[in-house]
Amino acid sequence: MSNFKSIAKTLVILQVLFLFVACSPGNKGGKNEGIIEFDTKGVDEKHPLYGLAPSTATLKYKGDKFAIEMSTMGMFNTAIIGDSKAKTITQTVKFLDINQACIQKENEIKADNLDFALKLEESNDTKKIIGFKCYKVRATKINDPKVSFDVWYTKDLGMEECNSLTPYAQLRGVLLDYRIKKLGLEMHFLAKKYEQGIVPDETFEIPKSMKIISQEEMAKFFANY
Repeated sequence: MSNFKSIAKTLVILQVLFLFVACSPGNKGGKNEGIIEFDTKGVDEKHPLYGLAPSTATLKYKGDKFAIEMSTMGMFNTAIIGDSKAKTITQTVKFLDINQACIQKENEIKADNLDFALKLEESNDTKKIIGFKCYKVRATKINDPKVSFDVWYTKDLGMEECNSLTPYAQLRGVLLDYRIKKLGLEMHFLAKKYEQGIVPDETFEIPKSMKIISQEEMAKFFANY
């Protein structure tokens, strides 16, 4: 059970990492509905949760909304539902008899970004990722200047403000190859597949059966179960 607990917690951390750069393309100049699948892995192989993180993540988006859904061993189910227009993020959890959700607001998200503040230097280098033209950016950690890495983003999906609540706020496009850190775990995300298609509206709705709890209550749940 302790190993399952570690896997479930790692899954939640990964989703929180993913939501900080997940965003939904608007109608202007791009495709406003579809799915992007990512390969994921930890950056630090010595981190105690490195081997427990899921190897993939899936983003579903439609208009101003997005959702990330994951499952551990078919028992622990969690989703991140975001509304870019309302600037809110909702996390849902289904586990045994637990069926609950909490909502994060803009100021809470921005405060967390300070732990992964970045200096971003754009370049003229380009390449294709999952069929989209991407632009290279050199990112340097402000809190640890000796650490730098490459980031790639595309303008082809039409969204210009999707990173406004992330450490990548300077970049006006969709991140397809990037790193992010949350709760001490740094992850690398690389897009591997894009599918344009219909995403049901209910994907972005909080089930009526779910109990709405505070962020503190959700944190206590993960600390204690």
